[in-house]
Amino acid sequence: MSLPGGGGSARERDQPGLVRVVPGAGPAGMTGPGSTAPRQFAFTTRAHVAVDDITGEPIGLDDVDTRVGWLLDLIAAAGTELVARLWQPVTFDVLAAGLDRQDRRLPAQGHVAAARLGWNPHYPNGVYVPSRVSRVVTAQVMATLRTLAYRDTAIAALSARFDPATGTLAPPTEPDDWVPLGFARGVRRQLLAHARRTDGAPSARLRITDVQGPPQTSAMARLSAADRQLAQITVTDRELVLTVKLPTCPAPAGRAQWQRVRLTATIPAHLHGRAITDWHLPTLALDRKGLLWRCAATELVPESDLGSATVAVGVDWSPSTLGAAAITAEDSDGLFSDYRGVTYDDRGLGTKLARLQNEGQLLHRKAARLTRLAATAAPEVRARLETKIAVLNDHRTAVGVKRGRINRELGFHFARQVTDYATSAGAQVIAVEDLTTLETRGHGRVNNNRAAQSARRQAVTALAHTAAEVGITVVSVPARGSSALCPGCDEPLARPGGYHSAWCSRCRVGGNRDHVAGVNLAKRALLGKHKVTRRRGQMPAVRVAEHAPVRKSRDKTSPTPSRPRHRRVRRSLPTVTPRAGVTPNRYVPAPEASVWDTVKPAPPHGDAGSRDTRPSPTHATPVVDSMRSTWTLTNEFPVGKKACAMYVAT
Repeated sequence: MSLPGGGGSARERDQPGLVRVVPGAGPAGMTGPGSTAPRQFAFTTRAHVAVDDITGEPIGLDDVDTRVGWLLDLIAAAGTELVARLWQPVTFDVLAAGLDRQDRRLPAQGHVAAARLGWNPHYPNGVYVPSRVSRVVTAQVMATLRTLAYRDTAIAALSARFDPATGTLAPPTEPDDWVPLGFARGVRRQLLAHARRTDGAPSARLRITDVQGPPQTSAMARLSAADRQLAQITVTDRELVLTVKLPTCPAPAGRAQWQRVRLTATIPAHLHGRAITDWHLPTLALDRKGLLWRCAATELVPESDLGSATVAVGVDWSPSTLGAAAITAEDSDGLFSDYRGVTYDDRGLGTKLARLQNEGQLLHRKAARLTRLAATAAPEVRARLETKIAVLNDHRTAVGVKRGRINRELGFHFARQVTDYATSAGAQVIAVEDLTTLETRGHGRVNNNRAAQSARRQAVTALAHTAAEVGITVVSVPARGSSALCPGCDEPLARPGGYHSAWCSRCRVGGNRDHVAGVNLAKRALLGKHKVTRRRGQMPAVRVAEHAPVRKSRDKTSPTPSRPRHRRVRRSLPTVTPRAGVTPNRYVPAPEASVWDTVKPAPPHGDAGSRDTRPSPTHATPVVDSMRSTWTLTNEFPVGKKACAMYVAT
């Protein structure tokens, strides 16, 4: 089981599937300077050795992939059947109430809550599946249904305010009815589709089961819901050893057809030397390369004291690049800043992502067009069109995989730059805009779509992970008005130089729009550091934006980040090694050309123009002087063109 923060009850701490390693760091319960706190993180790895746990005979990795595929097929089939059986409004009523039949509070563990409610998976007749595998199935199904319970409540509230005739939503009357605008637009599209299917017939409050079907179940195995009887993990000399019970056939008929396999994987190099205390059971999945471990671990990081923060870095999301950062500090006289920020350089990855996004949209439109044509085409033409559609879908999937890889690289590169910037400035907190209230509007359809699909959420997650390693807290602050209001007087800013400029004539401050927004965000984090809301599974958040004047400091308070020059190195051409004893030809560059070089110098006597003897070029100064004298005489004595030409010739 995955333990939040490495804590939990005594029963959870003694779980066999959890490996706890106590490094030489200080105790996690200490408070004060130099204290540490536990935090979880995730990583991936792959097995390179597989042996039978009983006989010790080696097993091929291809065979392991096949057996894991059989396990995932059983889990996915059982999970799909259980979700379809529970896809009823009463299921979400029970989850919203959080009580079982005896009015007891449902436990947080998914498989325990499903056992209390009697929600058990069903398998085909004659197939034997251990009870621990059923735990994995119910844990995954409960996680999905609990996530959709919030959407069911929102759909019920929004459907009561939806008008099928006009397709609009009435404004909310209660504070609890408010949902993010992007979420409301998605539900509105579902309600419009439902109204078209029912010809606009008025209906009562709709539920999630009325507007959409049951979701698909992912083919994965969360071993954290199991115990030692199904899987256990150990750590030996920078290696993870996972012992898991796998089926030996697609439809095992008895206990003998489930055997233990011992898999060995290497711990990634970036985890060596880190203060990791707990290694959790991984989640198994299959991708194009085979078996993938999605592991989790708990480590000790420096504990941050948010209440004593005096320097903050504000990160503003920009439509032109991923983000920009600026610093605001606090002293005895109040808040101050030099209004000098830095803009993230994505090294051209943003342009590549835009190109891949356009390519994916083109492939999607083309596949949709061929799908419409195939619906009314002849059988032989339909077969050819379906073949093309399959190729287009494969290409679109490959483009999506490439975009995901670039987004991950972009997010962690951005997080590392911002963390280094905050560390150089001595900041204790990094303020980011609240993404739930942030929408991209007013930049055109293409730019709005491009900014909406940027990896902001992934960048925030990477920033929180990277900043925690150095004891810096990432806080979410309100985004409204951050780039439109002056940090000094809280009045609207002028745009003298266009969209990317900002200026306040009253405070005499300004600069780049994104840098001014970063100052505002950092100010809100410092003013709300004693009113931070902390929720489980979410980063700390400041809900209310307070104002205090930020004066402009003449001193430079923000560090200057290093800007490495990106040089293109041609590596394809081999280096030519000169032969020994041979004098290479010396190529002398040609003399610099001049507009006054009208007379070509004659070669010296006896020179035939060989490469070894080069004539020395005549300097252009005498020619210039002669031309200047000609210009002077012509202006002082205005004569005809022929006389001037004769005088120049003489």
